[in-house]
Amino acid sequence: MTGNEAGTATPSRRPGPATGGPPPVLMATLGAATISASAVLVKLANTGAATTAFYRCLLALPVLAAIAVLEQRRRGPRPPRARLGALAAGVFLAIDLVLWNHAIADVGAGIATVLGNLQVVFVTAAAWLAFRERPGRGFFLALPVVLAGVVLVSGLADGAPGIHSVAGIEYGLGTSIAYAAFLLTLRQTSSATPHVAGPVAEATLGCTVGAAVLGLLFGGWQLDIGWQSFGWLLVLALTSQTAGWLLITSSLPRLPAALSSLLLLLQPAAAILLAAVVLSERPTVLQLAGAALVCTGVLAASRAATRRGLQRDPVGDDRGPVRSGRWAQPQARRARRERA
Repeated sequence: MTGNEAGTATPSRRPGPATGGPPPVLMATLGAATISASAVLVKLANTGAATTAFYRCLLALPVLAAIAVLEQRRRGPRPPRARLGALAAGVFLAIDLVLWNHAIADVGAGIATVLGNLQVVFVTAAAWLAFRERPGRGFFLALPVVLAGVVLVSGLADGAPGIHSVAGIEYGLGTSIAYAAFLLTLRQTSSATPHVAGPVAEATLGCTVGAAVLGLLFGGWQLDIGWQSFGWLLVLALTSQTAGWLLITSSLPRLPAALSSLLLLLQPAAAILLAAVVLSERPTVLQLAGAALVCTGVLAASRAATRRGLQRDPVGDDRGPVRSGRWAQPQARRARRERA
């Protein structure tokens, strides 16, 4: 979604993606852990689907906008095409959030959890076909383990309510497709420049507008909410929508699309543990086993990807795994020039 860096004769060439800093796998893992609080906070807020999506983004905008302004002063402006791409990503996120709540209402939280986390399949397929990012063998070995863990976490193996709505299945699949589109669009939008807060702020603005439009079209959107709900939505905005997505967005351009999507499957595993602490919801043995499977599969895949990245870049600098696809060769040439 972003244009390539324009070669000019002036020394003020636009910087590429941010390098250095904490490992991208760690940043993505912390981000997934942060957004895992979303489900608990949504339950505590107890507002409608469109209302929750609207307020979580609206309340996050002032903080994100302030950080984005400071970031732009330090790193310069972003291309208009990148800004439009981030806004489009936010619209996809609004669709994802609204459809997710409808899927829960129609087929229950268990099946909705499984359907919503099929995004990893859509992201992997799209990145492979569109950007020629073929996942490594470790990813294919870990994927069935992680998905099996998600099924156990969802509670289906413990006799959770079954499917009673075809529309609910469609909502769930739509959730995965919209989430995959959001992740890929945000990743491409934030890959050409070192900005992090800018793309998140613009995507959050797009999600705010998208949630309001969807609420007006399909109903269920209300501005009048109680102070208790407002408080929980404010916490949701500052944690998941602000801190969580800042962490995730900082790692997206530095990780293969398939691996970053797989890391986000840590969210449902962490969510059941958080629900046990905050809401006193006691997970079953199978759910805990599922969480262990998810964590084990994600850890194995991330370790395999890290080894693969180090083999491609034996110098072992702090850039993290080199991205594959059409961006890999220019980045590698730039790294060689810097080392020379």
